[in-house]
Amino acid sequence: MPMHVEHGFGPVWDAESRVLVLGSMPSPKSREMHFYYGHPRNRFWPVMAAVFHDDSCLCEGMAPNWTVRARRDFALRHHMALWDVIASCDIEGASDASIRNAVPNDFSGMLRRSRISHIFTTGAKAAQLYRRLCVPLLRSHGLDDVPMTRLPSTSPANAGMSLPRLVEAYDCVGRAVS
Repeated sequence: MPMHVEHGFGPVWDAESRVLVLGSMPSPKSREMHFYYGHPRNRFWPVMAAVFHDDSCLCEGMAPNWTVRARRDFALRHHMALWDVIASCDIEGASDASIRNAVPNDFSGMLRRSRISHIFTTGAKAAQLYRRLCVPLLRSHGLDDVPMTRLPSTSPANAGMSLPRLVEAYDCVGRAVS
């Protein structure tokens, strides 16, 4: 059964952020942790560690609050903003395919007050929802000139993508920051 879910935690960004990485909606594990890509089998953090040659975001065995702090610091140190396309929706578990009644986050303030010059979406659903819900909102604020690139999902559900292939696909995030 779908349940109505609110995002539950805010974005990670600062004035020096150069890229914005958007998922669709946090998984139940991420909502429990109150941070992005919190499922232990999600490969986002290992991919980012490889892209930036910095393993400080790999926090196996650390207390959740230390993990959140280490990953927040990692993202900001590498000029990455993190957020999700959706502020609230109806969803079954972590199934992007089940998302209904999505309400978008408004990135306009973040884009105006940072150096973000490229947006990356993690997965097909995030890209689809971004184009459908966020582009018109950004256009209404005069901010429709920031390019967006769809990246493959790092979710364990995307088992067809190996870690090396994900690292290769996400290398553009590192290049966009430098």
